[in-house]
Amino acid sequence: MGLLKKNPFGHYLILKKWLIRIFGVLTHRRYRGFNELQIEGSEIIKNLPGTNVLFVSNHQTYFADVTAMFHVFNASLSGRVDSIKNVGYLWQPKLNIYYVAAKETMKAGLLARIMAYAGAVTVERTWRAKGKEIKREVNPNDTENIGKALRDGWVITFPQGTTKPFKPIRKGTAYIIKQHKPIVIPIVIDGFRRSFDKKGLRIKKRGILQTFQIKEPLEIDYENESVEEIVEKLEYAIEQHPSFLKVIPTEEIEVMEELNEKRRWSYKEPES
Repeated sequence: MGLLKKNPFGHYLILKKWLIRIFGVLTHRRYRGFNELQIEGSEIIKNLPGTNVLFVSNHQTYFADVTAMFHVFNASLSGRVDSIKNVGYLWQPKLNIYYVAAKETMKAGLLARIMAYAGAVTVERTWRAKGKEIKREVNPNDTENIGKALRDGWVITFPQGTTKPFKPIRKGTAYIIKQHKPIVIPIVIDGFRRSFDKKGLRIKKRGILQTFQIKEPLEIDYENESVEEIVEKLEYAIEQHPSFLKVIPTEEIEVMEELNEKRRWSYKEPES
């Protein structure tokens, strides 16, 4: 790899490699030490093509979720099965892994901007900005950038666009699937909301079992399935369809709602 080689977004790969290495070492104990990450299905990762793969997942924190994915993906590619033991897998990380993130989030402070360099494809929220509800058209440049990332490698997206559970899937993800026809891999995570603060930077509680399930690729008829049908398929795949609420104990739902209410009053949306 040439020292000055760049990816399609103009980022120097050598700098991106070192950022992934450094952040990987600094965060490793968050998933294997302070808490324990239980992984299932990592053998699926090794059999994927190098490009045009879209990972869809439920969302619990801003940064801890995607950081765990960088760990799991690179560990799996290095031959580890359902394990991130021995952080040596980060020495030669996969450099064409990207993740979709809100533009205002990735501009909120120096740390967020540094993390964005490691692989963020930033988009403008069409429904919310600076803590207020809005309604605006999708920026075509955002959609094109996601397509560019898919052509170059793998993309992680959280189609609900929020860390609150059981919120609707955004249709934009389904449009991207129909347009670019990627292999779609669902991921279901849990325990991150209990382990970390909302940003996913501060460890809130130790000794939490975090779970990370990688599922088989979705079967999608890109030409004939409607956007609505794909949205529903995604809801079931990442276990965020309203029907899943029926199998969650009432006590757990009340705890989630109480936690969301506390966050609503204690968290101030960062300024751009």
